[in-house]
Amino acid sequence: MTLTRKLLMGVTMVGLIVVLGAGSELVQRSAIAGQTMAPMFEVDPFWPKPLPNHWILGSAVGVGVDSRDHVFIVHRQTSFNERTEIGAATDPPTGECCLPAPNILEFDPEGNLVGHWGGPGEGYTWPSSNHGLTIDPKDNVWIGGNGRGDSHVLKFTRDGRLLLQIGLPGMEPDSSSREHFGRVAKISFDATGEEAYLADGYGNKRVAVIDADTGEFKRYWGAYGNEPDDADLGRYDPDAPLAQQFRNPVHCAEPSDDGLVYVCDRPNDRVQVFTADGTFVDEVLIAPRTLGDGSTWDIAFSRDPEQKYLYLADGKNMKVYIIERKTLEVLTSFGDGGRQPGQFFAVHSIATDSQGNIYTTETYEGKRLQKFVYKGLGPVTKKDQGPPWPRQQQ
Repeated sequence: MTLTRKLLMGVTMVGLIVVLGAGSELVQRSAIAGQTMAPMFEVDPFWPKPLPNHWILGSAVGVGVDSRDHVFIVHRQTSFNERTEIGAATDPPTGECCLPAPNILEFDPEGNLVGHWGGPGEGYTWPSSNHGLTIDPKDNVWIGGNGRGDSHVLKFTRDGRLLLQIGLPGMEPDSSSREHFGRVAKISFDATGEEAYLADGYGNKRVAVIDADTGEFKRYWGAYGNEPDDADLGRYDPDAPLAQQFRNPVHCAEPSDDGLVYVCDRPNDRVQVFTADGTFVDEVLIAPRTLGDGSTWDIAFSRDPEQKYLYLADGKNMKVYIIERKTLEVLTSFGDGGRQPGQFFAVHSIATDSQGNIYTTETYEGKRLQKFVYKGLGPVTKKDQGPPWPRQQQ
């Protein structure tokens, strides 16, 4: 497969905006001949509403949306500067504010906090560094962990009752293991919810597939569908031949409804595409001269039946790319580095709701959840749009 994508040419056929489910739109509509169209978004600077109880977020490392369009996030309670951020939690307290919020927070579509839970409990081992959060088609909540000894994943009901602990905690990474994992970055699901796909991840260098109901191990693969190799590849070199194995972390493994799996090989600045059995199909490089943390952090799909667009979070370059899914052509991007609404500091995770809106979380010092409102299709006038600030009403 070639890495270079040719621009689609010709006259775009007239499409219809079709109401889907609870009002989401099919992302097809008429376009001027030869004009590139893409989904457009505006940040909602008032979403979510302020947290109660002097609570604040730490590094926010996962976001998911359930069937009611409730938004769940997970953050790290261990990621605060005790002196400057959580004076109310010290002994003795140094001020009225602030306190770490519970690990998992649930917001309704209006941005109200309606639930919270998480942390160590009876019958399971909470990850030493919780990482990633996804809602399966049955509205269960799954998390992984990327800390030392986080060789398992957890499955909860949406109100925090444990359903499964899968894998043995406390094990060393081993990409050939069928008993445990190696610091899982994220868990995703096929359209039926029968299979869970693990980006496995920060210790291992593979995609692993398990039965979502029983946790039974089913299969795994590495880059290009190769048998995974745990050898240290060294630092990514954009001028070297393409690595035949994943580097750490393998940060997402996102199945589409038509049976493909899109994998974030983050330090290698690429997304690789596979069939569900691990057969390699295609790949695309994204900002391939990005060093350090890499450019491909997380993926969500548009909510039309064809999942025509792929949204890719790039935490190093502080933006979200809008990509035509089947051709892997980057159409445009939004965002920029900064701390104002519509900007990012290490955008880490991304999810969409039934209306096509995008939600992102930010890690490191970003420590934030943002909502980007879907505004329909529009002509692409810039490859990099910058912060998608709301347009002034006329």
